[in-house]
Amino acid sequence: MPGGELLYPSPQHQPATLPQQPHPTIITTATSELLGDETWVWSQIKAEARRDAESEPALASYLYSTILSHSSLERSLSFHLGNKLCSSTLLSTLLYDLFLNSFSTDPDLRSATVADLRAVRARDPACVSYSHCLLNYKGFLACQAHRIAHKLWIESRRPLALALHSRIADVFAVDIHPAAKIGKGILFDHATGVVVGETAVIGNNVSILHHVTLGGTGKSGGDRHPKISDGVLIGAGATILGNIKIGEGAKIGAGSVVLIDVPARTTAVGNPARLVGGKEKPSMHEDVPGESMDHTSFISEWSDYII
Repeated sequence: MPGGELLYPSPQHQPATLPQQPHPTIITTATSELLGDETWVWSQIKAEARRDAESEPALASYLYSTILSHSSLERSLSFHLGNKLCSSTLLSTLLYDLFLNSFSTDPDLRSATVADLRAVRARDPACVSYSHCLLNYKGFLACQAHRIAHKLWIESRRPLALALHSRIADVFAVDIHPAAKIGKGILFDHATGVVVGETAVIGNNVSILHHVTLGGTGKSGGDRHPKISDGVLIGAGATILGNIKIGEGAKIGAGSVVLIDVPARTTAVGNPARLVGGKEKPSMHEDVPGESMDHTSFISEWSDYII
């Protein structure tokens, strides 16, 4: 099979339109406590895909091939990523087997995927469904593929990790070094132009918008990239350089350039970035901006923007 050929099921198993069945019931959030989180999310995704296939027959075969023909979330995601990232020399079959083996044998990878799906659905008002995120959100897809590249890296399969890293950057315009460590509940919103360096660490429940750089300050090696704590929100176009710490629940304004540590629960804006309220007594916030996605609450009046 040529590397660029899609891994669709054979034509006899790929109906042009789906057979008429009773419209599935979307499982309510309350029911999720009775099911495993992964099982609940996968049930939602299949129900959404069935609904969308019935309402838009042009997508029926695509939805069948990517979601409805699969028995689990890890199989669907592995299939989809394999087709997205394959090339004429990096075969889709190889990628599918690689992804599926990784997801199937590592519960932490699967729980991270589910946490990311929930994060995108909850935080991005443009995300209309879990299936929409799974199929179309390149930030989500790039993050899941990076998790596999990182697993390969720590298993000392570094040439393959770097090859996968290159394909992720080519296809999704997201450049995350395979050694970078990323937590769960991550939202890469829009994601285009995101760059994350080799020794960067991103905690849990972090939201990062497009054109954000977590980079170094020069050519010296070693531990040289930012450490992003849990619950941080990083606005579009922000640049954070060096082995510095962004404290838990901090907020980095769009377009800011951050070169020193940012305390927890504070807001840093500007170039060079300064703390809102001043470094001696910075303004503090109680919410978790990485989850609330609140970019502007520190501005009560226009004149307050002057720091």
